[in-house]
Amino acid sequence: MSPLFERIFQSARNANRTIVLPEGDDERIVAAANQAATMGISRIVLLRSQHAHTECIPDAGITVIDPETDSCSGDYADLLFDLRKHKGLTQEEAARAVRNPLVFCALMVKSGQADGYVAGANSPTASVLRPALQIVGMAEDARQVSSFFIMEHHLSHQAVQGIMLYADCAMVIDPDPDELADIAIATARHARELLEINPVVALLSFSTAGSADHPLVDKVRQAGNIVASKMPDLPLLPEVQLDAAIVPDILARKAPDINAAGPANVLIFPDLQSANIGYKIAERIGGVTATGPILQGLSRPVNDLSRGCSTDDILRLIAITALQSSSTTHAG
Repeated sequence: MSPLFERIFQSARNANRTIVLPEGDDERIVAAANQAATMGISRIVLLRSQHAHTECIPDAGITVIDPETDSCSGDYADLLFDLRKHKGLTQEEAARAVRNPLVFCALMVKSGQADGYVAGANSPTASVLRPALQIVGMAEDARQVSSFFIMEHHLSHQAVQGIMLYADCAMVIDPDPDELADIAIATARHARELLEINPVVALLSFSTAGSADHPLVDKVRQAGNIVASKMPDLPLLPEVQLDAAIVPDILARKAPDINAAGPANVLIFPDLQSANIGYKIAERIGGVTATGPILQGLSRPVNDLSRGCSTDDILRLIAITALQSSSTTHAG
């Protein structure tokens, strides 16, 4: 285990939070739940059918709930009706909806019965995010839900060593300058407050310091101006190519007037397409260990798994969710 996650796991133990896993029929989820409970990373609520065959470790700190039969279903249906009746939801529709584990777990978090949830091993992002937005809700100061990946560079061939954050690799498809600036600011805050990393933020482009003239470059440049105005003390590399962002000698040659020193440890990609491709190249070809996506912008922590996730991926995201719930940074 890396030193970063040793510290995250210990901080999660100290936080003593309750995390819900709504996909309790999945063997990977059950294995991660058993590990998280045994290691004391969090208290676990596992949502699953009472007829599920995968076993939980007895007395390991796991509560198993079947949304189809749980005694709280009526109260949760009333809560859902109150939250969504202005959208035309009927009481009967609310009673049916709470039988969906993704809705049930969001209501557990909204009601304070749990501190956060992790889902997506068997569900697309839209299915995870919809009840999060409708029930858990956005943070008061957030304009959007965005995401980042924790990228651990630990192999000798990698040009950057240590921890980096890549954003936004999962949520905002084509951010405008204000949205891109918000992603940068939220991710920098997570780096500092959640991971205890002093952020150096690079807004990535195919241009460095005006070397190209194009509307796509203008967007990144404008976002950099917004970030600089809102966080004047943040070390910022605005409108830089990747090599300049991570290799100080190249930055000095290409952009001697940029005041902040590299290498950057928070990489903000200009759109979802480039970010998603970039992190997967780093992970699958470069050998970087990726954890995420970690969501930011919700009032309480909800995190989305890849459907190709491993037990270790789930365990790490449980710990991060527990840590987010004891911090203010999930608000983005």
